[in-house]
Amino acid sequence: MNWKKTRKILRVIWIVFGVGFLVWMFISMNVRGIDGNILESNSSIHVERQDDYTSFTPASSYQKVFIFYPGALVHPDAYAPLCRKIAENGYQTIIINMPWRMATKGYNKIRGMGMLSDSTKNYILAGHSQGGKMAAQFVYENPGLIDRLILLGTTHPRDINLSSSEIPVLKLYGSNDGVASAGKVLANKSNLPSTAKYIEIEGGNHSQFGYYGFQLGDSRADITREEQQSIILEEILHFIESE
Repeated sequence: MNWKKTRKILRVIWIVFGVGFLVWMFISMNVRGIDGNILESNSSIHVERQDDYTSFTPASSYQKVFIFYPGALVHPDAYAPLCRKIAENGYQTIIINMPWRMATKGYNKIRGMGMLSDSTKNYILAGHSQGGKMAAQFVYENPGLIDRLILLGTTHPRDINLSSSEIPVLKLYGSNDGVASAGKVLANKSNLPSTAKYIEIEGGNHSQFGYYGFQLGDSRADITREEQQSIILEEILHFIESE
């Protein structure tokens, strides 16, 4: 066979494989196993769906706003069950929709849309995986705008140093996380304040920080998604409510 023709065939095969892989990744990051009622308003929670965000606002007055950055390629609604439950505990929660589901894009939109403009409110910024990276990046670039930082299933911050920051930080990670392993999470401990709180979820993995498919590179969890989500919710609420 002609070498030039062979190279052309191999190139086509590689492109088809690459596109197929990206499509599979995108599909696997779609929402799995959530109740449709989670995204509907009722007498206690008002749900607002916009191109840039989904918000869950309690009918009662609130002083704290919880803002969430999804992981790379993960559908934002995969975090709706967690955010809805946080709202049910008296806090407005907002899931930010990143362009093309890329966690590194659009992380500054919360400032541009005026979501942090009410000085009477307390703002908690959280993110999963690459979303956690960008949450830390936002805090680094905008000192004084965020009151608390929560990092879920992420080895970040790796390239920036927040050790001198005075805001409370919570970091949750799974013992079975194959994407952000416990060892890698703890290896970057020096980039967060010495007061940062670290919680290991025994048996938890990367994919179960949200409601989506099994993520490439992850390890199998030893606990159910519901058990892991319950632990995440409990730890987040405890952190938000602590002085």
